[in-house]
Amino acid sequence: MKWLPRLARAISSSLITLVPAAVWAQGVPALTVSTGAGGQTYTLTVQVMILMTMLTLLPAIVLGMTAFTRIIVVLSILRQALGMATTPPNQVLISLALFLTLFVMTPTLTQSWTEGVKPYMDGALAAEPALDKAVAPLKKFMLRQTRESDLSSFARIAGQGPIESPESVPLTLLIPSFMTSELKTAFQIGFMIFIPFLVIDLVVASVLMSLGMMMLSPMLISLPFKLMLFVLVDGWTLLMGTLAASFTT
Repeated sequence: MKWLPRLARAISSSLITLVPAAVWAQGVPALTVSTGAGGQTYTLTVQVMILMTMLTLLPAIVLGMTAFTRIIVVLSILRQALGMATTPPNQVLISLALFLTLFVMTPTLTQSWTEGVKPYMDGALAAEPALDKAVAPLKKFMLRQTRESDLSSFARIAGQGPIESPESVPLTLLIPSFMTSELKTAFQIGFMIFIPFLVIDLVVASVLMSLGMMMLSPMLISLPFKLMLFVLVDGWTLLMGTLAASFTT
């Protein structure tokens, strides 16, 4: 019967663990939806669940609804044009793209916070109206950057008729159109960045061939000249300023 004291201790510890959980479950219901004058309101448990879901979707939101895509693609093309595969490293490029995205998106995010998130947290707006008001500035930003041809193409693919107004464009149609336009713009900027470095590579390769030094890699010789050119023209400041100014307001 030596196992009886152990069994008693195990049962008592389980009860001590389960009783607060049961009391908590009775005190805070998992789902409570109440309808008032301002609309539907939810319990704190549901709000936390919604918040965790939004945090899970945050990378997709940053990629698909902000300036991040254009910035990171241009920075990647710049690194390729310089001929350095790992410098600057990916962590530096992503950090730079994130903070430049925050700089560009600050007016839009501030408006979204002021008109949607803060009134909801203060209890002045219900969930549905607050969500619409929070998303409206992001839709306005994306519409300014989206080409009409891309929007029309995706509308035709989706089988939708003519769009009556910009406010009536659904996010399922706007987000892919916005990302396609961002990629086009990023490649256009990347082409303009690539040309000077390509000229340096061609000149160095021609000089090495004329000297008969065909076994020497032109990339090894042209890299210092490309770095010197980029530093002399203050390339990082010029590039960051051009990227920030490329987003129409």
